[in-house]
Amino acid sequence: MPSLPPQASAGFSAVIDRFLGAMVAERGCSPFTVKSYREDLLQLAEFLASAGCRTPDEATSMILRRFAGGLHAAGYAPATVARKLASTRSFYTFGQREGWVRTNPAKPLRGPRRARKLPKFLTGEEIGRLLAAPQPKAAGGLRDRAILELMYSAGLRVRELVTLDDGDLDLRGGTVRVRGKGRRERLGIVGRHARGAIESWLASRASPRATAVARAQPLFTNKFGTRLSVRGVGRLLEKHLLTAGLSGRASPHTLRHSFATHLLDAGADIRSVQELLGHKSLVTTQIYTHVTTTRLLDAFDKAHPRAR
Repeated sequence: MPSLPPQASAGFSAVIDRFLGAMVAERGCSPFTVKSYREDLLQLAEFLASAGCRTPDEATSMILRRFAGGLHAAGYAPATVARKLASTRSFYTFGQREGWVRTNPAKPLRGPRRARKLPKFLTGEEIGRLLAAPQPKAAGGLRDRAILELMYSAGLRVRELVTLDDGDLDLRGGTVRVRGKGRRERLGIVGRHARGAIESWLASRASPRATAVARAQPLFTNKFGTRLSVRGVGRLLEKHLLTAGLSGRASPHTLRHSFATHLLDAGADIRSVQELLGHKSLVTTQIYTHVTTTRLLDAFDKAHPRAR
């Protein structure tokens, strides 16, 4: 992580900390998001100090354009440039609200246009092979099957999965409480297969603890008995993709994409899918309609007698 240069330390450190505190309090930003903001703003502070700015209010639109140009010249990916400029705009919007800048010098900054890629997903047959890959008698087999079944059943992000506690589950009701981005909570659906896999995993764990402690126990743990990490989920998925003959075909997020695509293919209402995914905006969910429309057109071309 970059650190503030000596010449900028006094002028930048306190205001960056106030900004990050506001992001947590007002937007409910996760530690991961705060870390990204901090890294972006430390990089900005380093650039501004090199340009002769002792405090962030001395930056001008011209200087910030040079900062944006330097990001492009350094070869950052368009998505990374867009994020760093968004961090800069948010920082100076905060400054305007606090009163340490009169006008927002970052307002004219525009990130690069990003091509929106269609999400990758697995077919129903491929999902079946993947979910069958963990062997119950193998070490970690029951846990891994429960993880994959739940991710696909509820459309979970990996970070949502690894933060689940036992108390978030309602197996009788077939739901799980999910804490998504911005601390927004939603209910995920635990289907019959996922419920059975989770019950087998819970039964295989160590003897139950006192009720209050048990509800706060991590749902998925590693071999040391501590909470499973995002990287740990990635490693176990790679292992089972290889077993299923799908190596390189998917990432943990692919299960979420597959969940949404399969629901829409089967006729689910897009607003229901939006709720299940925890998307704040319907626009984010609509990318899946492009995938399903393409498949519908292919089916039409192959099956309709008047298609050609």
